[in-house]
Amino acid sequence: MPTAFDPIDLSGVRLASRIAMAPMTRSRAYGPGLTPTESTVRYYAQRAGAGLIITEGIQPSATGQGYPDTPGLHTDEQVAAWREVTAAVHARGGRIFAQLMHAGRIGHPLLFPDGRSSVAPSAVAAAGQIYTHEGMKDFPEPRALAAEEIPSVIAEYAHSARNAIAAGFDGVEIHGANGYLIHQFLAPNTNRRTDGWGGSVEGRIRFATEVTEAVVAAIGAARTAIRLSPANPYNDMDEPDAGEVYPELIRRLEPLGLAYVHVTEITEAARDITLALRKEYSGTLVLNPVTEGPTDHRALPLIEDGIADILAFGSLYLANPDLPERLRQAGPYNTPDPAAFFGGGDQGYTDYPELAAV
Repeated sequence: MPTAFDPIDLSGVRLASRIAMAPMTRSRAYGPGLTPTESTVRYYAQRAGAGLIITEGIQPSATGQGYPDTPGLHTDEQVAAWREVTAAVHARGGRIFAQLMHAGRIGHPLLFPDGRSSVAPSAVAAAGQIYTHEGMKDFPEPRALAAEEIPSVIAEYAHSARNAIAAGFDGVEIHGANGYLIHQFLAPNTNRRTDGWGGSVEGRIRFATEVTEAVVAAIGAARTAIRLSPANPYNDMDEPDAGEVYPELIRRLEPLGLAYVHVTEITEAARDITLALRKEYSGTLVLNPVTEGPTDHRALPLIEDGIADILAFGSLYLANPDLPERLRQAGPYNTPDPAAFFGGGDQGYTDYPELAAV
């Protein structure tokens, strides 16, 4: 069986290892028009030793923004700025996919100059609060998308995917997880529609399927991937029928020949669904696993056991720009600083030392 340090072919793109950097929101798009900065270029270039980098969530449209200072990929200005990031990663031999993330109901009118509402499959507010530049605010009730609007939202994903390729990305990962728009269509507590976009399992998986098909049509299946998080309660989600919904979604996506499917596990119970998806899906499976304690070198046997083809590491990669080598040596690891996860300057962003400096 292969190990995490063996190369893998990703739909014609050779990855140097099976270790990926998971997408992580950093809220540092301080450039004009929510663009990445020189610090962003440095941050991703430092981590180009990953087999694959998956970027932080990038909104495919202005309305898709969910948090302050998150980057977009829907304007020419944003494309040009991201081109600096991809060039720096490629110069160091890395591969990088852009994660397209429409936040749906997870947002606030304060994010938008015109005070518009966030949109969702149904007008159901999320429990809890969200950070804004004016402090913490309750999640407001989103505006339910009209059926005739949904094709235009799907088209936004396709447009942003084309922009990603123009910006030099090797592909895109569609964010269908963690309580954001696509996930909101999948879950019955956030999708209370009775038209063709809701109700039955077939109706609830329709949006995820058609977004993926539109992106494939725009940039090709070999450059298209999707991230899912079955039964993930984050952002006030409830999926009692996840064991039925996700295998059916995978059966619909399987014929497309995607670059990969990325599964994020949040609870130990999710492993059973992961194994079910592994049986359904013949392509490359990327896994961000749930583990006892920190997800570090102790997760590597998941590759050798055939449960995953690629392992994605989150906060550990944030704090260890040379993570593959640290994993190979079983540490030591820098400790992530949660206070610097979202927003701020270069501290806790580009100043984590590599092994040679420790």
